[in-house]
Amino acid sequence: MSSIYDEDFILPVLSRHSFLFPDPHEAPAEGLLAYGGDLSPNRLLMAYRQGIFPWYSEGDPILWWSPDPRLILYPHDFKVRKSFRRVLRNAGFSVSFDRAFEKVIHLCGSVPREGQRGSWILPEIEEAYSVLHHQGYAHSVEVYRDGELVGGLYGIALGRAFFGESMFSLVKDASKVAFKALSDVLAEKSYDFIDCQMETAHMMRLGAQTVSREYFLDALEKTLKHPDEVGSWRHLKWEYKEEKNHGK
Repeated sequence: MSSIYDEDFILPVLSRHSFLFPDPHEAPAEGLLAYGGDLSPNRLLMAYRQGIFPWYSEGDPILWWSPDPRLILYPHDFKVRKSFRRVLRNAGFSVSFDRAFEKVIHLCGSVPREGQRGSWILPEIEEAYSVLHHQGYAHSVEVYRDGELVGGLYGIALGRAFFGESMFSLVKDASKVAFKALSDVLAEKSYDFIDCQMETAHMMRLGAQTVSREYFLDALEKTLKHPDEVGSWRHLKWEYKEEKNHGK
């Protein structure tokens, strides 16, 4: 691992022949701690186990991040507002798991987003995470209405943590339904948290909260003591169940 000078700190360059990452505790607050390397399955899994993820744009080298603070959601903390409860009851959505991973990740990268030009989900990202899906580490949630795929999300499961990567909606609230389904299923599986990576107002409204990087890395270390749940999630089922204690 070599390095170059980048503004106010030395940014390490990862070797293609070593999976060694810098200590994420020592990364600057914005989280950029290294660049280079590749998107091989072993490197990606090693990164996630250390609280590190890739995020970069077309034309850039692979950039590796571990931000401070970190955004997480405890599965039981998902907030269902009154208007969304009506959507869950009446909008005609159905949900599946691991039935269309390649379609989901492609749509996550290709569906336009308000205020965003282009996507970081490049063809090599699609390919790399599809390999992890076939290995049983990466999973998708698919949302259908009238037989059409209208929303979904994907991410990585390690220990009892789920690392959310991206989501998409072709109709209003479809990705939110996917996230609700994921939260419910992970709660049933006794997962510790969903890593939402960086703070967004949308995720905060759904119940996510910021924690310090130190707290996150400690929680990650603890959850990784559980064995990885490797394999397909195609057998999972979800239907919305009305909560006894409603929020506003």
